[in-house]
Amino acid sequence: MTTQTLTAAAFEQTVLDNDIVLVDFWASWCGPCRTFGPIFEKASATHPDIVFGKVDTEAEQTLASAAGITSIPTLMAFRDGLLVFSQPGALPAASLEQVIAGVRALDMDSLRAEAAESQAAPSDSDESPESLITEPEAGEPPPATATS
Repeated sequence: MTTQTLTAAAFEQTVLDNDIVLVDFWASWCGPCRTFGPIFEKASATHPDIVFGKVDTEAEQTLASAAGITSIPTLMAFRDGLLVFSQPGALPAASLEQVIAGVRALDMDSLRAEAAESQAAPSDSDESPESLITEPEAGEPPPATATS
């Protein structure tokens, strides 16, 4: 499968209608984006069960802003409609494969339970749905399960 262009009109539905969606936020003038693009495209051919979407931040400024994009390229991964990974910077192919493996291995029941818990009960802690976003060190995949 090749990558598909995602627009503001199709973004949410794409994320909700597919098990795993990887999104590359990029711009044509961005050197690291041009480096990461072929790596992302090649991975899309290797993983036909995953939707690989690309958002041109110049054409989709409102979407990029809503997604909190401050640096490009930024890779986001969604699983079962939940944002589970977000990291700026061009990844090498091996690191992208680690991210994909990590997203596949996530315990989604546990993540959904934690998200529901944090939304249902007010808390004095910093725990929020945003804290479920996994931001590993460069080159590290997200953990297999979220921890409290």
